[in-house]
Amino acid sequence: MAGKLGIWIEAARPKTLAAAVVPVMVGTAAAVAAGKVDPVAAMTCLAFALLIQIGTNFANDYYDFVRGADTAERVGPRRAVAAGLVPASTMRGAMTGVFAAAFVVGLFLMYRFAGGWPGLMAGRGLGLLAIGIVSIVSGIAYTGGPFPLGYNGLGDLFVFVFFGLVAVNTTYFVQAGELASNPVAASIGVGLLAANILVANNYRDAETDARAGKRTLVVRFGRRFAGSQYAVSNGLAMACPMAMWMQGSHPWVLLPLLLAPWTWRLTRRLSASRDPREQIAILGATAATLAAYGVLQSAGLILAARAGR
Repeated sequence: MAGKLGIWIEAARPKTLAAAVVPVMVGTAAAVAAGKVDPVAAMTCLAFALLIQIGTNFANDYYDFVRGADTAERVGPRRAVAAGLVPASTMRGAMTGVFAAAFVVGLFLMYRFAGGWPGLMAGRGLGLLAIGIVSIVSGIAYTGGPFPLGYNGLGDLFVFVFFGLVAVNTTYFVQAGELASNPVAASIGVGLLAANILVANNYRDAETDARAGKRTLVVRFGRRFAGSQYAVSNGLAMACPMAMWMQGSHPWVLLPLLLAPWTWRLTRRLSASRDPREQIAILGATAATLAAYGVLQSAGLILAARAGR
Protein backbone atom coordinates (compact mmCIF):
# COMPACT_ATOMS: atom_id res chain seq x y z
CA MET A 1 0.00 0.00 0.00
CA ALA A 2 2.77 2.38 0.94
CA GLY A 3 4.43 1.71 -2.41
CA LYS A 4 1.25 2.44 -4.35
CA LEU A 5 0.61 5.57 -2.33
CA GLY A 6 4.17 6.72 -2.99
CA ILE A 7 3.66 6.27 -6.73
CA TRP A 8 0.57 8.47 -6.68
CA ILE A 9 2.25 11.10 -4.53
CA GLU A 10 5.12 11.16 -7.02
CA ALA A 11 2.66 11.41 -9.93
CA ALA A 12 1.04 14.41 -8.24
CA ARG A 13 4.48 16.11 -8.47
CA PRO A 14 4.65 17.73 -5.00
CA LYS A 15 7.43 20.10 -6.07
CA THR A 16 5.04 21.79 -8.52
CA LEU A 17 2.33 22.42 -5.92
CA ALA A 18 3.89 25.73 -4.90
CA ALA A 19 2.31 27.06 -8.10
CA ALA A 20 -1.11 26.27 -6.58
CA VAL A 21 -0.43 27.29 -2.97
CA VAL A 22 1.37 30.61 -3.52
CA PRO A 23 -1.35 32.46 -5.46
CA VAL A 24 -3.98 31.53 -2.89
CA MET A 25 -1.65 32.60 -0.10
CA VAL A 26 -0.97 35.97 -1.74
CA GLY A 27 -4.63 36.59 -2.57
CA THR A 28 -5.61 35.76 1.00
CA ALA A 29 -2.88 38.01 2.40
CA ALA A 30 -4.29 40.85 0.30
CA ALA A 31 -7.73 40.11 1.77
CA VAL A 32 -6.25 40.14 5.29
CA ALA A 33 -4.62 43.48 4.52
CA ALA A 34 -8.00 44.82 3.39
CA GLY A 35 -9.68 43.51 6.56
CA LYS A 36 -11.97 41.23 4.55
CA VAL A 37 -10.53 37.75 5.05
CA ASP A 38 -12.84 34.72 4.87
CA PRO A 39 -10.98 31.60 6.08
CA VAL A 40 -13.52 29.15 4.65
CA ALA A 41 -13.40 30.78 1.22
CA ALA A 42 -9.60 30.87 1.38
CA MET A 43 -9.35 27.16 2.21
CA THR A 44 -11.84 26.32 -0.52
CA CYS A 45 -9.78 28.27 -3.04
CA LEU A 46 -6.69 26.36 -1.89
CA ALA A 47 -8.44 23.01 -2.31
CA PHE A 48 -9.62 23.98 -5.79
CA ALA A 49 -6.17 25.21 -6.85
CA LEU A 50 -4.43 22.07 -5.58
CA LEU A 51 -6.93 19.80 -7.34
CA ILE A 52 -6.51 21.72 -10.60
CA GLN A 53 -2.72 21.45 -10.32
CA ILE A 54 -2.79 17.74 -9.51
CA GLY A 55 -5.37 17.05 -12.21
CA THR A 56 -3.22 18.90 -14.73
CA ASN A 57 -0.18 16.87 -13.64
CA PHE A 58 -2.11 13.62 -14.06
CA ALA A 59 -3.32 14.78 -17.48
CA ASN A 60 0.25 15.66 -18.42
CA ASP A 61 1.45 12.22 -17.31
CA TYR A 62 -1.23 10.50 -19.37
CA TYR A 63 -1.21 12.62 -22.54
CA ASP A 64 2.58 12.96 -22.77
CA PHE A 65 2.78 9.16 -22.73
CA VAL A 66 0.05 8.80 -25.34
CA ARG A 67 1.71 11.43 -27.57
CA GLY A 68 5.17 9.92 -27.14
CA ALA A 69 6.76 12.83 -25.30
CA ASP A 70 7.70 10.68 -22.28
CA THR A 71 10.14 8.00 -23.36
CA ALA A 72 13.18 6.23 -21.94
CA GLU A 73 15.32 9.09 -23.32
CA ARG A 74 13.55 11.67 -21.18
CA VAL A 75 15.71 13.39 -18.55
CA GLY A 76 14.24 14.23 -15.18
CA PRO A 77 11.82 12.70 -12.66
CA ARG A 78 10.11 9.56 -13.86
CA ARG A 79 6.52 9.64 -15.04
CA ALA A 80 4.14 7.03 -13.69
CA VAL A 81 2.57 5.85 -16.96
CA ALA A 82 5.76 5.97 -19.02
CA ALA A 83 7.62 4.04 -16.31
CA GLY A 84 4.95 1.33 -16.29
CA LEU A 85 3.97 2.08 -12.70
CA VAL A 86 0.37 3.00 -13.51
CA PRO A 87 -1.71 1.83 -16.51
CA ALA A 88 -2.69 4.62 -18.87
CA SER A 89 -6.39 3.91 -18.36
CA THR A 90 -5.97 4.18 -14.59
CA MET A 91 -4.21 7.52 -14.91
CA ARG A 92 -6.96 8.77 -17.20
CA GLY A 93 -9.53 7.74 -14.61
CA ALA A 94 -7.56 9.44 -11.82
CA MET A 95 -7.35 12.62 -13.90
CA THR A 96 -11.11 12.57 -14.42
CA GLY A 97 -11.78 11.95 -10.73
CA VAL A 98 -9.53 14.80 -9.58
CA PHE A 99 -11.06 17.28 -12.00
CA ALA A 100 -14.55 16.15 -10.95
CA ALA A 101 -13.59 16.80 -7.32
CA ALA A 102 -12.32 20.25 -8.33
CA PHE A 103 -15.68 20.98 -9.97
CA VAL A 104 -17.56 20.02 -6.80
CA VAL A 105 -15.27 22.21 -4.68
CA GLY A 106 -15.83 25.04 -7.14
CA LEU A 107 -19.60 24.65 -6.84
CA PHE A 108 -19.33 24.94 -3.07
CA LEU A 109 -17.28 28.12 -3.43
CA MET A 110 -19.85 29.51 -5.84
CA TYR A 111 -22.69 28.61 -3.44
CA ARG A 112 -20.92 30.30 -0.52
CA PHE A 113 -20.07 33.41 -2.50
CA ALA A 114 -23.65 33.72 -3.77
CA GLY A 115 -25.00 33.52 -0.21
CA GLY A 116 -26.97 30.33 -0.82
CA TRP A 117 -29.75 29.39 -3.22
CA PRO A 118 -31.39 32.84 -3.41
CA GLY A 119 -28.12 34.34 -4.63
CA LEU A 120 -27.59 31.52 -7.08
CA MET A 121 -31.10 31.91 -8.47
CA ALA A 122 -30.37 35.61 -8.95
CA GLY A 123 -27.30 34.73 -11.01
CA ARG A 124 -24.71 35.71 -8.41
CA GLY A 125 -21.49 33.74 -8.77
CA LEU A 126 -21.90 32.74 -12.42
CA GLY A 127 -18.52 34.27 -13.14
CA LEU A 128 -16.95 31.84 -10.68
CA LEU A 129 -18.66 28.95 -12.47
CA ALA A 130 -17.19 30.12 -15.76
CA ILE A 131 -13.71 30.45 -14.22
CA GLY A 132 -13.97 26.96 -12.75
CA ILE A 133 -15.05 25.34 -16.01
CA VAL A 134 -12.40 27.15 -18.05
CA SER A 135 -9.73 26.17 -15.48
CA ILE A 136 -10.65 22.49 -15.74
CA VAL A 137 -10.90 22.50 -19.53
CA SER A 138 -7.56 24.29 -19.78
CA GLY A 139 -5.96 21.81 -17.38
CA ILE A 140 -6.95 19.01 -19.74
CA ALA A 141 -6.14 21.01 -22.87
CA TYR A 142 -2.65 21.75 -21.57
CA THR A 143 -1.47 18.44 -23.06
CA GLY A 144 -4.73 16.90 -24.32
CA GLY A 145 -7.33 17.60 -26.95
CA PRO A 146 -6.96 18.57 -30.62
CA PHE A 147 -4.83 21.65 -29.85
CA PRO A 148 -2.76 20.94 -26.71
CA LEU A 149 -1.51 24.22 -25.26
CA GLY A 150 1.80 22.81 -24.06
CA TYR A 151 2.56 21.36 -27.49
CA ASN A 152 1.90 24.64 -29.28
CA GLY A 153 3.94 27.09 -27.25
CA LEU A 154 1.04 28.32 -25.11
CA GLY A 155 1.92 26.54 -21.88
CA ASP A 156 3.72 29.57 -20.47
CA LEU A 157 0.69 31.78 -21.09
CA PHE A 158 -1.60 29.18 -19.51
CA VAL A 159 0.48 29.10 -16.31
CA PHE A 160 0.80 32.90 -16.15
CA VAL A 161 -2.94 33.43 -16.55
CA PHE A 162 -4.34 30.64 -14.37
CA PHE A 163 -1.68 30.36 -11.66
CA GLY A 164 -1.12 34.10 -11.52
CA LEU A 165 -3.87 36.46 -12.64
CA VAL A 166 -6.85 34.16 -12.13
CA ALA A 167 -5.80 32.38 -8.93
CA VAL A 168 -4.62 35.44 -6.97
CA ASN A 169 -7.43 37.76 -8.00
CA THR A 170 -10.19 35.19 -7.67
CA THR A 171 -8.97 34.30 -4.18
CA TYR A 172 -9.05 37.97 -3.24
CA PHE A 173 -12.38 38.61 -4.94
CA VAL A 174 -14.34 35.82 -3.23
CA GLN A 175 -13.25 37.22 0.12
CA ALA A 176 -13.31 40.99 -0.48
CA GLY A 177 -16.10 41.12 -3.07
CA GLU A 178 -14.07 43.40 -5.33
CA LEU A 179 -10.79 43.71 -7.21
CA ALA A 180 -7.94 45.99 -6.14
CA SER A 181 -4.67 47.26 -7.56
CA ASN A 182 -2.31 45.53 -5.10
CA PRO A 183 -3.65 42.00 -5.69
CA VAL A 184 -3.54 42.62 -9.44
CA ALA A 185 0.10 43.72 -9.28
CA ALA A 186 0.98 40.80 -7.01
CA SER A 187 -0.76 38.36 -9.37
CA ILE A 188 1.47 39.47 -12.24
CA GLY A 189 4.63 38.73 -10.24
CA VAL A 190 3.31 35.37 -9.05
CA GLY A 191 2.25 34.38 -12.56
CA LEU A 192 5.62 35.28 -14.08
CA LEU A 193 7.55 33.24 -11.51
CA ALA A 194 5.14 30.31 -11.86
CA ALA A 195 5.69 30.38 -15.62
CA ASN A 196 9.44 30.32 -15.00
CA ILE A 197 9.02 26.88 -13.44
CA LEU A 198 7.73 25.72 -16.82
CA VAL A 199 10.57 27.53 -18.61
CA ALA A 200 13.14 25.70 -16.50
CA ASN A 201 11.37 22.38 -17.08
CA ASN A 202 11.14 22.88 -20.84
CA TYR A 203 14.74 24.12 -20.98
CA ARG A 204 15.84 20.73 -19.67
CA ASP A 205 13.53 18.73 -21.96
CA ALA A 206 14.14 20.66 -25.19
CA GLU A 207 15.66 17.79 -27.20
CA THR A 208 13.14 15.11 -26.23
CA ASP A 209 10.25 17.56 -26.65
CA ALA A 210 11.45 18.44 -30.15
CA ARG A 211 11.59 14.78 -31.17
CA ALA A 212 8.06 14.25 -29.83
CA GLY A 213 6.70 17.27 -31.72
CA LYS A 214 6.14 19.23 -28.52
CA ARG A 215 6.68 22.79 -29.76
CA THR A 216 7.34 24.61 -26.51
CA LEU A 217 8.78 28.13 -26.67
CA VAL A 218 12.20 26.65 -25.91
CA VAL A 219 11.89 24.27 -28.86
CA ARG A 220 10.56 27.01 -31.15
CA PHE A 221 13.08 29.72 -30.32
CA GLY A 222 15.98 27.99 -28.60
CA ARG A 223 17.62 28.01 -25.20
CA ARG A 224 19.03 31.52 -25.58
CA PHE A 225 15.50 32.84 -25.96
CA ALA A 226 14.40 30.78 -22.96
CA GLY A 227 17.20 32.25 -20.87
CA SER A 228 16.09 35.76 -21.86
CA GLN A 229 12.45 34.95 -21.11
CA TYR A 230 13.45 33.61 -17.70
CA ALA A 231 15.49 36.76 -16.97
CA VAL A 232 12.76 39.16 -18.08
CA SER A 233 10.13 37.33 -16.01
CA ASN A 234 12.35 37.48 -12.94
CA GLY A 235 12.97 41.19 -13.51
CA LEU A 236 9.31 42.04 -14.02
CA ALA A 237 8.35 40.02 -10.94
CA MET A 238 10.74 42.19 -8.91
CA ALA A 239 9.20 45.30 -10.49
CA CYS A 240 5.67 44.43 -9.30
CA PRO A 241 6.32 45.34 -5.62
CA MET A 242 7.95 48.53 -6.88
CA ALA A 243 4.72 49.37 -8.71
CA MET A 244 2.71 48.90 -5.50
CA TRP A 245 5.10 51.17 -3.62
CA MET A 246 5.01 53.84 -6.33
CA GLN A 247 1.21 53.76 -6.15
CA GLY A 248 1.37 54.73 -2.48
CA SER A 249 1.72 51.46 -0.57
CA HIS A 250 3.97 51.29 2.48
CA PRO A 251 7.59 50.21 1.78
CA TRP A 252 6.88 46.86 3.45
CA VAL A 253 5.48 45.71 0.09
CA LEU A 254 9.06 45.80 -1.22
CA LEU A 255 10.05 42.72 0.81
CA PRO A 256 10.21 40.46 -2.30
CA LEU A 257 13.11 42.58 -3.58
CA LEU A 258 15.27 40.68 -1.09
CA LEU A 259 15.18 37.91 -3.70
CA ALA A 260 16.61 40.07 -6.51
CA PRO A 261 20.27 38.94 -6.06
CA TRP A 262 19.15 35.32 -5.88
CA THR A 263 17.03 35.54 -9.04
CA TRP A 264 19.94 37.19 -10.87
CA ARG A 265 22.29 34.35 -9.92
CA LEU A 266 19.66 31.78 -10.83
CA THR A 267 19.20 33.40 -14.25
CA ARG A 268 22.93 33.23 -14.96
CA ARG A 269 23.01 29.66 -13.69
CA LEU A 270 20.25 28.58 -16.09
CA SER A 271 21.88 30.23 -19.11
CA ALA A 272 25.23 28.56 -18.33
CA SER A 273 23.82 25.11 -17.54
CA ARG A 274 24.59 22.17 -19.80
CA ASP A 275 24.23 19.23 -17.41
CA PRO A 276 20.64 17.86 -17.11
CA ARG A 277 21.27 17.17 -13.42
CA GLU A 278 22.11 20.84 -12.93
CA GLN A 279 18.97 21.80 -14.81
CA ILE A 280 16.88 19.59 -12.52
CA ALA A 281 18.39 21.42 -9.55
CA ILE A 282 17.60 24.78 -11.19
CA LEU A 283 14.00 23.67 -11.65
CA GLY A 284 13.74 22.98 -7.91
CA ALA A 285 15.38 26.32 -7.11
CA THR A 286 12.91 28.09 -9.40
CA ALA A 287 9.97 26.54 -7.56
CA ALA A 288 11.59 27.57 -4.26
CA THR A 289 11.92 31.12 -5.59
CA LEU A 290 8.18 31.25 -6.24
CA ALA A 291 7.48 29.98 -2.73
CA ALA A 292 9.82 32.54 -1.14
CA TYR A 293 8.33 35.33 -3.26
CA GLY A 294 4.84 34.34 -2.14
CA VAL A 295 5.81 34.36 1.53
CA LEU A 296 7.59 37.71 1.30
CA GLN A 297 4.84 39.33 -0.77
CA SER A 298 2.16 38.05 1.60
CA ALA A 299 4.05 39.31 4.64
CA GLY A 300 4.71 42.62 2.92
CA LEU A 301 1.05 43.20 2.10
CA ILE A 302 -0.07 42.49 5.66
CA LEU A 303 2.70 44.51 7.30
CA ALA A 304 2.12 47.42 4.94
CA ALA A 305 -1.59 47.49 5.83
CA ARG A 306 -0.82 47.43 9.55
CA ALA A 307 1.80 50.16 9.22
CA GLY A 308 -0.69 52.35 7.37
CA ARG A 309 -3.33 52.14 10.07
